[in-house]
Amino acid sequence: MALTAGIVGLPNVGKSTLFNAITKAGAESANYPFCTIDPNVGMVEVPDLRLNKLSELYNPKKTIPTTFEFTDIAGIVKGASKGEGLGNKFLSHIRQVDAICHVVRCFEDENITHVSGKVNPIDDIETINLELILADLETVEKRIGRVEKLAKQKDKDAVAEYEVLVKLKDAFESDKPARSVELTDEQTKIVKGFQLLTSKPILYVANVGEDEVQDTSSNQYVQQVRDYAAQEGAEVIVICARIEEEIAELDDDEKAMFLSELGIEESGLDQLIKAAYSLLGLATYFTAGEQEVRAWTFKKGMKAPQCAGIIHTDFEKGFIRAETVSYDDLIANGTMVAAREAGKVRLEGKDYIVQDGDIMHFRFNV
Repeated sequence: MALTAGIVGLPNVGKSTLFNAITKAGAESANYPFCTIDPNVGMVEVPDLRLNKLSELYNPKKTIPTTFEFTDIAGIVKGASKGEGLGNKFLSHIRQVDAICHVVRCFEDENITHVSGKVNPIDDIETINLELILADLETVEKRIGRVEKLAKQKDKDAVAEYEVLVKLKDAFESDKPARSVELTDEQTKIVKGFQLLTSKPILYVANVGEDEVQDTSSNQYVQQVRDYAAQEGAEVIVICARIEEEIAELDDDEKAMFLSELGIEESGLDQLIKAAYSLLGLATYFTAGEQEVRAWTFKKGMKAPQCAGIIHTDFEKGFIRAETVSYDDLIANGTMVAAREAGKVRLEGKDYIVQDGDIMHFRFNV
């Protein structure tokens, strides 16, 4: 699945440090704005304990996790929608991603410059959100100019589009993003064609100091971000990008020991990857056997033939049926044989909507 989450934020909030931790790709990171000019794209493995458990069960020759993309987008500044800084280029990069991870600085450090001279996470969030809204407003106003004449001539499609454009324009002029606008299913389809920046789903990443990662209850900045995100139903992940970068360099045993010493069950990075994966509307099914246990990414709502096609187009073309068992049922019964005897293994047809955690064996004929 070629879907990507873009990491955005003001300069020097920890975006590239976080990206380094996510992908171990070594994106340049320095204490000055615009150090990352071209977007860095990296693949990240999705942590999934179910895959580990299946691997223990089958003892395969290979275990392959699923992956998806993160894109590190250079820091945005006030005026980006008008081309300030490297604004136009940055905004075009955001337009190409499917979801936004907005990194917000929630720590004080006199050695790290803040672009506006002080740490204020809500101002930071609103600066970027406003730039995205202004860019979308410009897109909508241009479109209205083209559609309005046809709408006045009672062209049915133009009338429908014009109504949506006016609704969006009103929201943007009230500093509200496109994702906050209530739309019908038909209007949602129309809006999809506009490629609006503020229609993309968003989660906020509160980047805290190294001494606060165990307990953020006293960090007023984190609470401010949580309160802000709650207003739009967005999720907040709290991380320390610097620590996550250190953890990323460790092997699994060292990582577990390090997290234990910090009193943390799961790294912030793993939480972020899972949250971004979910934000993109993605889920995982598995194939399992002696040769290979593998996780596959699919878009929620996909049917069995489409999911088969992720493995190979021939699987979709010649799809007959899918032998399917849920992860929970397989683990509860211990083996595929026992699950089958318990009536938990099903033969699903072309209309079956695949569920997260399904373990599938596709039957096809080409």
